Amino acid sequence: MNSDEYSVMENKDLEAEIHPLKNEDGKAPDNHENCAEKEGLCRKPTRLSQLSRWRTAAFFLSLFLCLIVVFAFSFIIPCPVRPVSQRTWNRKYDRAVTYKFLAVEDVNEDKVQDVIFVFKDTNGSSNFNRSCSDEDLSSPCVFVTAISGTNGSTLWERPVTEDLLWMECTIEQLSGAQSPGCLVTGNPDLLTAISPHTGEVRWRHPISFGANYTVVTPLLKIPDVDGDGVQDVMIFTTAGDETQSFIYSGKKGEQIGTSGRLSLGARPGYLMHVTKSGSYYVLFSTVNSLYGYPLKDLYSMATGVESKLTSLKQDPQWEKKIESPTHHIPLLSSGDIRYLVKVPGRSGENILVVKSDMAELLSGQTLDSLWTVNASNILSEPVFGYYTPDVLHIVLERGVGPNRKKIMIVESGSGAVHWELELNSRAGSPRPATLNTADHRSMFFFWGEYQADANETGSKAARQNLYLFHPSYPNVLLELNNSSDRIVAFDAVLFEQSRHACYVLLTGPQSSEGPGWVSVTKRKLKEDITGSGVIWLSQVAGDSEQYIRDRFFRMRFSSEM
Repeated sequence: MNSDEYSVMENKDLEAEIHPLKNEDGKAPDNHENCAEKEGLCRKPTRLSQLSRWRTAAFFLSLFLCLIVVFAFSFIIPCPVRPVSQRTWNRKYDRAVTYKFLAVEDVNEDKVQDVIFVFKDTNGSSNFNRSCSDEDLSSPCVFVTAISGTNGSTLWERPVTEDLLWMECTIEQLSGAQSPGCLVTGNPDLLTAISPHTGEVRWRHPISFGANYTVVTPLLKIPDVDGDGVQDVMIFTTAGDETQSFIYSGKKGEQIGTSGRLSLGARPGYLMHVTKSGSYYVLFSTVNSLYGYPLKDLYSMATGVESKLTSLKQDPQWEKKIESPTHHIPLLSSGDIRYLVKVPGRSGENILVVKSDMAELLSGQTLDSLWTVNASNILSEPVFGYYTPDVLHIVLERGVGPNRKKIMIVESGSGAVHWELELNSRAGSPRPATLNTADHRSMFFFWGEYQADANETGSKAARQNLYLFHPSYPNVLLELNNSSDRIVAFDAVLFEQSRHACYVLLTGPQSSEGPGWVSVTKRKLKEDITGSGVIWLSQVAGDSEQYIRDRFFRMRFSSEM
C-alpha cells in the first residue's frame, strides 16, 4: 500500500468517526426498506418519550391543583374576621358605687381583651335585667360585670355578694377547670368561684372567720396541699393583734383543717416567695419589722398535722437569716414598711421592701441587702418598666411636699436613679402604668399636673392630667388627657397581641360613699397622641411638636418582655 492509498483510508476512517451514519459515498443510509419491513417497530414510542409525557402531565396537574387551592382560599373559604374595635367607648351606671378592682381578660375568646369590674346597685344594667334576689341577696348588692373590649357592650353580669371584701381573677385551675377563674370574698361570709368567660358560679362555700375580723389582701395562692391536683388558697384575717390563717380547696372551696394563729400586730402585709431550692416562704411585714415563715409551718398550724409534701420544705440559707424563735428578718433601717414587692432578676426573683425612709432590695436567695435608694414617703405600689433596652426598672412615686410628688425610675439591678420628674398631685391619684414597646423599652404613664417652676407649691385642686413618657425622648412629655372625676382604677392595656394600645378608667363613688354615676371608659392611645400637648422639660426644644407626635404615633408595641 503506497502513501496515497494509506492517506485515503485514513481520511475515510476519520470521516467515519465524525459521521458514523454516512456510507462510503458520503450519504446517510437509507432505512426506508428496513422501516417498511419493521413498520410496527419504527412507530413504537421510545421509553424516554413516555417518561417525558408523564413529566409534562404531572407538571400541569400540579399547576392545576395549585390554582384550585389559591382560588379556594381567595374566594371560597372566608378569611377570619378581625373584630372591629371602637376607638373609644364609655359605659355608665346610675345610682351605683364601685370598688378598686379592674381586670383585663379575653372573656369571649375573640382575641381582644375585655374588661371585668364590679359595681353595687339595686339592679343590674338594663341589658340583662338581673336583680339581687336572683341569688337570694338583699338589695343593694355587688354585681360582677364583663364588658366587651371592642365596643363596650355587656358580655355577662352576675350578682355575687352583698358587700365585696376582695376579688381576684386569673387564678389558674380554679375549681379544676382548664381556664383561669375569679375568686370573690364578700359579706355575708361567702367564698365564690366564678368563670370569667360566662359569669357562671363554679362553686360557692360559706366561710367563718369569727367576729370583728378584717381580711388581709390579696389572697394567697399556694401549691396543692390536699392532693386533688389543683392549687389551693390561703386567707389571712386579723382581729386586734392576732392573725389567723385559713386554707381552702381550690377545686371545691371546702376548708382544709381548722385555722392557725400568729401574733404579728395589727394589719400585717405579706408576700409569698419561692426560693431557688423550691421552698415556699411567706414574708409578713408589720409597722417596722419583717418576719419569715416557711409555708410548711403555716400548713401545720392551720391543719394540726405535719406536712409530708415534698414541695413544702425549708431552705437552709433562709433559715440562717431568719431569727429563731421570733422569725424576725433583720433590715438596714427601722422605717415603717409600706410595700413588699417581688422583682424579677437574672438569677430569680428578689424582694423589694419599700419603707417610710428608703427602698431596699433583698436577695431572693440569701436575704442579703443588694442596694438601697433614698425614697421616703412612697405614695403607691411600685410598677415595672424598661427605661433602657431589656433592663428592668422600677417606677416609684414619692411625696416631696404638700400635694406634690416625684416620679423616680430606678434600675432594678443597681438601684441607680435614671430619670426623675416632679408633679403636682391630688390625694388618691392613680398609680403609674407602663406598656412595652417594640424597641425593648417601655412607655410610662402617670397622673398629675406639670409646672415648669419647680419651686411653686402644689394645690389641693391640682388638675388630673395623664402624661406619657418614653425614654427615647427623655426631655419630652405628652399631655394626653385630663379628668375631673374621681378615678378609682386606671391601667394601660394592649387589647390585642402587640397592638391596639389603650388605657381604661374606672371612675365614680366608692363603697364608703353615697351612690352616683359609675363610669368605665376605654380610650385608644393613638387617638390621644394625635391631639396631645407637647411639654419640653429642658430649656431648648429640639424637634417640632408635630414631629414628636408623629414619632410617638408610629411607635409599635410588644406583648413579650
